[in-house]
Amino acid sequence: MPDLHTLFIADLHLDPAHPASLNRFHQLLNSNPRHLDALYILGDLFEFWIGDDALTSELSPTLPLIKQFTQNIAPIFLIHGNRDFLLGEDFATKTGIRYLPEEHIIDLYGQKALLMHGDTLCTDDNDYQAFRCKVRNPEWQTGFLALSIADRQHMANEARTVSKQLNREKPADILDVNQQATIRTMEKHHSCLLIHGHTHRPAVHQMSIHGKPGRRFVLGAWHATATIVKASKNKIILLDI
Repeated sequence: MPDLHTLFIADLHLDPAHPASLNRFHQLLNSNPRHLDALYILGDLFEFWIGDDALTSELSPTLPLIKQFTQNIAPIFLIHGNRDFLLGEDFATKTGIRYLPEEHIIDLYGQKALLMHGDTLCTDDNDYQAFRCKVRNPEWQTGFLALSIADRQHMANEARTVSKQLNREKPADILDVNQQATIRTMEKHHSCLLIHGHTHRPAVHQMSIHGKPGRRFVLGAWHATATIVKASKNKIILLDI
């Protein structure tokens, strides 16, 4: 009998303008995977999300597919990313997705695993951290969601344009996680295993956590290909699908 397993994905950036990623996600939802304990989405399921009331007609067919998966296949858990932090309770009700805090510990077949989106580990990117602090403020979010959908869309487009320009001007290491911040976070949770996304740099990194061997699995974005972490009792692997 095949081992029970758990899947982790991140940074799908679903967008009607990029149907390939959307099709790959639909294929995953329709694949009827057997022996699956859970699917974890570690942030940025969507390219942007400006409120549950602003769902586009191109993305609306995705919601019943997710609901069918959560009802018939396995639970789906989601950590908000830097693009979809406004996913709310209406979306959760329509899909059956369960939200997790930005730093979440699970028992992964006997191993303590820390799950994150990963953006809070990029502590060298001061511009981004200041922006994150602003938009994660509940008062800012209330004010933003009170705007018209058209105004929210305009602000989101402007923010994406500015972000892309700033990122082009920054050294590559600024956009990656800070090693010491990562180790401190793992040690805080007493976890030698971290799985995250955000940086779009799929890899498995070895490190020392409280003097013990540690591993950091980084999920890639679903652009040209899709990456996934598959974990079972006997192994954890990073795959292209």
